[in-house]
Amino acid sequence: MRGLLVDDDETYARVLRTSLVRRRHEVEIAHDGRTALAIAARLRPDYVLVDLKLGDESGLDLVAPLRALRADMQIVLVTGYATFATAVEAIKRGADNYLAKPVTSAALLRVLEGEESAPEPDNMLPLHRVEWEHIQQAMQDCGGNISAAARLLGMHRRSLQRKLARRPRSLQGRPSTHGSS
Repeated sequence: MRGLLVDDDETYARVLRTSLVRRRHEVEIAHDGRTALAIAARLRPDYVLVDLKLGDESGLDLVAPLRALRADMQIVLVTGYATFATAVEAIKRGADNYLAKPVTSAALLRVLEGEESAPEPDNMLPLHRVEWEHIQQAMQDCGGNISAAARLLGMHRRSLQRKLARRPRSLQGRPSTHGSS
């Protein structure tokens, strides 16, 4: 099978690609919408895995142009910030499926092969990790401004500062993304 991974997280895309290639898939990666459409037009993939958030772009905006390139292409939207509203919107726009990150190659293949429509995560993320990732996304969206991120998250600035100071154990030793763009 030929596939296209559209994700701005280069490490995640590379690891998933390697896993799919081991399973005899031909897979290319794009990190933005324009590149994704160019690769899809050339490759005409059997499936496309599209991240909902591609920097300043929305993966939702890629569904219709991808569908126009090949009507039988399987389009799977993935996100670390899954909500019912975005799942409904993705399906309305023509996506075949909507999955919460992290998506493993095994889970993706089960969906592509029609074995299940919405797989349970192989490894559920602990709540503290999900909270940390959500805080990091807010910090990134606010350009590292703690006061603005606190307003966005609906919490007091000092509470956010305390949470940022207490990194989850599973992330100890990794570089922090808050304060960077």
